[in-house]
Amino acid sequence: MVTSEYERRIAARFAGFDQDGNGYIDREDFSKAAKALLAEFGTAARSDKGQALYVGAEAFWQGMAGIADRDGDQRITREEFVNGAVKRLRDNPDRFAEIARPFLHAALAVADTDGDGAATVEDAARVLGVLGVPEDLARAAAAALDSDADGRIGEEETVRSFARYFTVPE
Repeated sequence: MVTSEYERRIAARFAGFDQDGNGYIDREDFSKAAKALLAEFGTAARSDKGQALYVGAEAFWQGMAGIADRDGDQRITREEFVNGAVKRLRDNPDRFAEIARPFLHAALAVADTDGDGAATVEDAARVLGVLGVPEDLARAAAAALDSDADGRIGEEETVRSFARYFTVPE
Protein backbone atom coordinates (compact mmCIF):
# COMPACT_ATOMS: atom_id res chain seq x y z
CA MET A 1 0.00 0.00 0.00
CA VAL A 2 1.23 3.47 -0.85
CA THR A 3 1.52 5.43 2.37
CA SER A 4 4.00 8.29 2.19
CA GLU A 5 3.80 11.39 0.02
CA TYR A 6 7.00 10.23 -1.68
CA GLU A 7 5.44 6.88 -2.55
CA ARG A 8 2.31 8.62 -3.89
CA ARG A 9 4.43 10.79 -6.19
CA ILE A 10 6.38 7.79 -7.46
CA ALA A 11 3.14 5.87 -8.05
CA ALA A 12 1.83 8.75 -10.16
CA ARG A 13 4.90 8.45 -12.39
CA PHE A 14 4.04 4.82 -13.10
CA ALA A 15 1.52 5.88 -15.75
CA GLY A 16 4.27 7.55 -17.77
CA PHE A 17 5.95 4.20 -18.25
CA ASP A 18 2.76 2.20 -18.76
CA GLN A 19 2.44 3.34 -22.40
CA ASP A 20 -0.51 1.09 -23.23
CA GLY A 21 -2.37 1.61 -19.94
CA ASN A 22 -2.73 -2.10 -19.19
CA GLY A 23 -1.75 -1.72 -15.54
CA TYR A 24 1.84 -2.89 -15.72
CA ILE A 25 5.14 -1.95 -17.32
CA ASP A 26 6.79 -4.43 -19.62
CA ARG A 27 9.32 -4.58 -22.44
CA GLU A 28 6.61 -3.70 -24.97
CA ASP A 29 6.00 -0.33 -23.26
CA PHE A 30 9.63 0.60 -23.89
CA SER A 31 9.47 -0.62 -27.50
CA LYS A 32 6.27 1.36 -28.10
CA ALA A 33 7.90 4.49 -26.71
CA ALA A 34 10.89 4.03 -29.03
CA LYS A 35 8.66 3.38 -32.05
CA ALA A 36 6.56 6.48 -31.30
CA LEU A 37 9.66 8.67 -30.96
CA LEU A 38 11.05 7.44 -34.26
CA ALA A 39 7.72 8.15 -35.97
CA GLU A 40 7.51 11.64 -34.46
CA PHE A 41 10.92 12.61 -35.80
CA GLY A 42 10.72 10.68 -39.07
CA THR A 43 13.68 8.48 -38.17
CA ALA A 44 13.94 5.01 -39.67
CA ALA A 45 14.06 2.13 -37.22
CA ARG A 46 16.93 0.56 -39.16
CA SER A 47 19.03 3.73 -39.07
CA ASP A 48 21.88 4.07 -36.59
CA LYS A 49 19.78 6.44 -34.46
CA GLY A 50 16.79 4.10 -34.64
CA GLN A 51 18.81 1.07 -33.62
CA ALA A 52 20.44 3.01 -30.78
CA LEU A 53 17.01 4.03 -29.51
CA TYR A 54 15.77 0.44 -29.48
CA VAL A 55 18.96 -0.73 -27.77
CA GLY A 56 18.57 2.08 -25.22
CA ALA A 57 14.93 1.14 -24.64
CA GLU A 58 15.91 -2.48 -24.03
CA ALA A 59 18.68 -1.45 -21.63
CA PHE A 60 16.26 0.81 -19.76
CA TRP A 61 13.73 -2.03 -19.53
CA GLN A 62 16.38 -4.47 -18.29
CA GLY A 63 17.57 -2.02 -15.64
CA MET A 64 14.05 -1.23 -14.52
CA ALA A 65 13.09 -4.90 -14.40
CA GLY A 66 16.23 -5.69 -12.40
CA ILE A 67 15.23 -3.13 -9.80
CA ALA A 68 11.49 -3.57 -9.64
CA ASP A 69 10.29 -6.91 -11.09
CA ARG A 70 10.38 -8.79 -7.80
CA ASP A 71 8.44 -11.86 -8.95
CA GLY A 72 10.37 -12.27 -12.20
CA ASP A 73 7.30 -12.37 -14.46
CA GLN A 74 8.74 -9.77 -16.88
CA ARG A 75 6.07 -7.27 -15.85
CA ILE A 76 6.29 -4.50 -13.31
CA THR A 77 3.11 -3.79 -11.40
CA ARG A 78 2.38 -0.41 -9.86
CA GLU A 79 3.24 -1.84 -6.43
CA GLU A 80 6.52 -3.30 -7.68
CA PHE A 81 7.37 0.02 -9.32
CA VAL A 82 6.70 2.00 -6.14
CA ASN A 83 8.54 -0.46 -3.92
CA GLY A 84 11.46 -0.74 -6.34
CA ALA A 85 11.83 3.01 -6.58
CA VAL A 86 11.43 3.61 -2.87
CA LYS A 87 13.67 0.82 -1.66
CA ARG A 88 16.40 0.87 -4.28
CA LEU A 89 16.55 4.32 -5.80
CA ARG A 90 15.51 6.82 -3.18
CA ASP A 91 18.97 7.16 -1.72
CA ASN A 92 20.74 6.63 -5.04
CA PRO A 93 19.32 8.78 -7.88
CA ASP A 94 22.58 8.30 -9.81
CA ARG A 95 21.73 4.61 -10.20
CA PHE A 96 18.46 5.50 -11.87
CA ALA A 97 20.23 8.02 -14.06
CA GLU A 98 22.64 5.36 -15.29
CA ILE A 99 19.78 2.94 -16.03
CA ALA A 100 17.97 5.60 -18.07
CA ARG A 101 21.05 7.12 -19.75
CA PRO A 102 21.26 4.86 -22.87
CA PHE A 103 17.62 5.52 -23.72
CA LEU A 104 17.81 9.24 -22.97
CA HIS A 105 21.03 9.57 -24.95
CA ALA A 106 19.43 7.89 -27.96
CA ALA A 107 16.16 9.86 -27.61
CA LEU A 108 18.10 13.12 -27.60
CA ALA A 109 20.06 11.99 -30.65
CA VAL A 110 16.79 11.34 -32.49
CA ALA A 111 15.52 14.79 -31.44
CA ASP A 112 18.85 16.44 -32.38
CA THR A 113 17.88 17.21 -35.95
CA ASP A 114 20.96 19.34 -36.73
CA GLY A 115 23.53 16.95 -35.22
CA ASP A 116 25.12 19.40 -32.80
CA GLY A 117 24.80 17.12 -29.77
CA ALA A 118 21.75 18.77 -28.19
CA ALA A 119 18.02 19.02 -28.84
CA THR A 120 16.09 22.27 -29.01
CA VAL A 121 13.64 23.05 -26.23
CA GLU A 122 10.83 22.61 -28.77
CA ASP A 123 12.08 19.18 -29.84
CA ALA A 124 12.53 18.10 -26.21
CA ALA A 125 8.88 19.07 -25.62
CA ARG A 126 7.95 16.90 -28.61
CA VAL A 127 9.82 13.96 -27.05
CA LEU A 128 8.00 14.45 -23.75
CA GLY A 129 4.67 14.71 -25.57
CA VAL A 130 5.27 11.44 -27.36
CA LEU A 131 6.04 9.85 -24.00
CA GLY A 132 2.63 10.90 -22.70
CA VAL A 133 3.29 14.22 -20.99
CA PRO A 134 0.43 16.69 -21.63
CA GLU A 135 1.47 19.45 -24.07
CA ASP A 136 1.48 22.34 -21.58
CA LEU A 137 3.49 20.36 -19.05
CA ALA A 138 5.85 19.08 -21.76
CA ARG A 139 6.63 22.64 -22.83
CA ALA A 140 7.20 23.80 -19.27
CA ALA A 141 9.36 20.78 -18.44
CA ALA A 142 11.45 21.18 -21.59
CA ALA A 143 12.01 24.85 -20.82
CA ALA A 144 13.07 23.93 -17.28
CA LEU A 145 15.56 21.39 -18.69
CA ASP A 146 17.35 24.24 -20.44
CA SER A 147 19.19 25.18 -17.26
CA ASP A 148 21.69 27.47 -18.98
CA ALA A 149 18.97 29.17 -21.11
CA ASP A 150 20.80 28.59 -24.39
CA GLY A 151 17.76 27.08 -26.12
CA ARG A 152 19.47 23.68 -26.27
CA ILE A 153 19.12 20.66 -24.03
CA GLY A 154 22.05 18.30 -23.61
CA GLU A 155 22.35 14.85 -22.17
CA GLU A 156 23.64 15.78 -18.73
CA GLU A 157 20.83 18.27 -18.14
CA THR A 158 18.29 15.67 -19.19
CA VAL A 159 19.70 12.72 -17.26
CA ARG A 160 20.02 14.70 -14.02
CA SER A 161 16.49 16.07 -14.27
CA PHE A 162 15.02 12.70 -15.21
CA ALA A 163 16.69 11.04 -12.23
CA ARG A 164 15.48 13.77 -9.87
CA TYR A 165 11.93 13.42 -11.19
CA PHE A 166 11.82 9.70 -10.43
CA THR A 167 13.73 9.79 -7.16
CA VAL A 168 12.27 12.99 -5.71
CA PRO A 169 12.76 13.17 -1.95
CA GLU A 170 9.89 13.82 0.48
